Amino acid sequence: MSSNESLDLFSMTPLDSRASKAPLAERMRPRSLAEVLGQEELLAPKAALSALVESSELPSLILWGPPGVGKTTIAQLLAKSTEKRWIAYSAVSAGVKEIRAAIATAEVERARGGSTALFLDEIHRLNKSQQDVLLPHVEAGTVTLIGATTENPSFEVNNALLSRCRVFTLKALGEEPLKQLLQHALSDEERGLGKEQLQLPDAALTLLCKAADGDARRALGLLEASAALHRVNHPEDPILSAQSIEQASGDQTLRYDRAGEEHYNVISAFIKSMRASDPDAALYYLARMLEGGEDPLFIARRLVIFASEDVGNAEPAGLSLATSTHLALERIGLPEGRINLAQTVAFLSCAPKSNAAYAAYERAAALVRQTGSLSVPKHLCNAPTKLMKQLGYSKGYQYPHDKPDEEHAGPHNLPDELPRKNFFTPGKRGWEARAAERRKGSTS
Repeated sequence: MSSNESLDLFSMTPLDSRASKAPLAERMRPRSLAEVLGQEELLAPKAALSALVESSELPSLILWGPPGVGKTTIAQLLAKSTEKRWIAYSAVSAGVKEIRAAIATAEVERARGGSTALFLDEIHRLNKSQQDVLLPHVEAGTVTLIGATTENPSFEVNNALLSRCRVFTLKALGEEPLKQLLQHALSDEERGLGKEQLQLPDAALTLLCKAADGDARRALGLLEASAALHRVNHPEDPILSAQSIEQASGDQTLRYDRAGEEHYNVISAFIKSMRASDPDAALYYLARMLEGGEDPLFIARRLVIFASEDVGNAEPAGLSLATSTHLALERIGLPEGRINLAQTVAFLSCAPKSNAAYAAYERAAALVRQTGSLSVPKHLCNAPTKLMKQLGYSKGYQYPHDKPDEEHAGPHNLPDELPRKNFFTPGKRGWEARAAERRKGSTS
């Protein structure tokens, strides 16, 4: 790609290409910021990006959002609106050589009194050394860096570069923006499918939006494929059928990246829904993960942790069920294993909750870190040799089973330097409520 070519959001072809043979998604690309749909929070009058254009000041920035929401289009339109030279690369294929060449071009442009926007698609793919090459030139203003990424930049872009860029978050397109986009493509005779005079009933339009899953590129691609199928199967019928749309859509792939931010967002929502005793939300997020291709054993491991961290001794059976589910998944896998997971998620969501044991350990660990390796009281030490007995090992130890009516037999069991501590405070739910009563009776 030459330095004066534009990067296409959809296929890495020049943005000024509007040939009739180009994909519909390319032909329908917005030609101004006003045509961009679904990002009003950033592009409405007086909104953040609109204000930058009005001020003619374009800082280095990163556009973060899911696929097909217009990141590259917005980037090019911003550069065009602020009269910057456009250099674009994909970080998948660009290396230090390409970045240095872009910087050299930008320096020449700057000497002429101009400015340059360096666009890097999938900027999260740059390694540390490539990011380090960019840093001084971004800081000096040699280039205005515009990055596009589907990944959380706070995880993927180093702090030094990130601190010199403003991050703008784009969102997946909702149903209404997608409907507007599809209806426009269907009626536009110059760039869209208007000359075919197809009609799209509301039910079929809704079906297309659902299949697109917030992705404008996918929506337009599905519309184009559906129209092509319809022309073959129903050449005399102007009404685009739901059957053609379903045939073009195939099996829907959910937006879920097992190694990306969506993974962490969904598992967080899953855990917090169970913690809030909301089985319906927890089962929904379980389905999101499984249908998106998450490793079921990862989910099972999280359930084992949750059973102790959040359910605890309020319902001790939770840990047994969670570990049994992990074993069952190892033995039978999917798809049947989803039933085991659903059972355990419902049980743990509805179970009484307590983090008393977890909190007790944290308090005990904090004291250990504070006080170090104190000596174990002699009465708790074994005395297998004559010398150890002479030294007082095990002296004074009282065997609890000899006094079955007493909850605590014998003297204080913590190191002598420590006062009696109450790390574990049972909760008021489930088994722990009974444990609290027993403990209350033993200390009264």
